[in-house]
Amino acid sequence: MSHYEAFAEVYDILTSNIDYPARAAYFDEAIRRHGGFRGILLDLGCGTGSLSEELAALGYDVIGVDNAEDMLWAAQQKRLESGRDITYICQEMTGLDLYGTVDAAVSALDSLNHLTSYDDFCAAIAKVALFLHPDGVFVFDLNTCYKHREILANNTFVYDFDEVFCAWQNTLLPDDTVQMDLAIFAETEDGLYERMEESFAERAYTPEQVEAALHQAGLTVEAVYGEDSFSPPRPDTQRVIYVAKHKKEASTDGTT
Repeated sequence: MSHYEAFAEVYDILTSNIDYPARAAYFDEAIRRHGGFRGILLDLGCGTGSLSEELAALGYDVIGVDNAEDMLWAAQQKRLESGRDITYICQEMTGLDLYGTVDAAVSALDSLNHLTSYDDFCAAIAKVALFLHPDGVFVFDLNTCYKHREILANNTFVYDFDEVFCAWQNTLLPDDTVQMDLAIFAETEDGLYERMEESFAERAYTPEQVEAALHQAGLTVEAVYGEDSFSPPRPDTQRVIYVAKHKKEASTDGTT
């Protein structure tokens, strides 16, 4: 998985169309709708901290985890500006190691899709389960197989901003993996443009694979929603939201 050395510099510009306050409000509602509350929250794959900031503004005690130092540096700058008490940790998702349990966990913007090994995908979910409070709620989104096959596929996308130009070339590989190669031209202080290149891959997982990974980690699926809604996904849904909690052991009298 790429460490986003070049990408971190322009990530916020390329994702400027994302309504982070709305996404944070959606995750917050999903957590509370399924029995969670605004306690300690893990933002897994937090990137430059935009979602972490909004979740902290809602009252969560946020721990942001990412494996890219440059992304976390940008997140730290936002924290200094906002003054919010957010903890950032540089770790791999598969090597998550927290000081204690969290009351809720989120993973947004297809962060888990970046784990292109199914073993790594399962390991990351198992790590979240390990540190999730027994009554905690885990909400995460994933790009769907439909999006990888029909939207990303072998297509090229161009993003043209005042400060940044990006040509994004995709290559569809087996197992619904998409290789993404970016050529980025970013404006420097002297008005010239610097070329940067970045490559990474994402893999889409079937519902059966996701549910098996959750089951293996001791979690159960509470709900599956179409992108940022509380309605079931459709066949052409590009992003799905999973809500998971720990399985409840049945007592000897048959209750849970």
